[in-house]
Amino acid sequence: MKLSTFYKGYQVSADATPLHNGLYAATLLIQKAADSCAQALQFKELDYFFEESQALAYATRWGRLWIDNEAC
Repeated sequence: MKLSTFYKGYQVSADATPLHNGLYAATLLIQKAADSCAQALQFKELDYFFEESQALAYATRWGRLWIDNEAC
């Protein structure tokens, strides 16, 4: 399942990837919303969760924190 939101001019696309052991890996893609040519940043397997919704929430929150602390 995927969840895409916009935050401070960035598109934050969270994904909960199901794994063979029953867990979900939280992954994330961040891209400047106004610039479709800008290179997207991908963060794979940030952490693992028992619930799909937890993985999506974590990846979304992690992306917002990254934007607040690292984005230009």
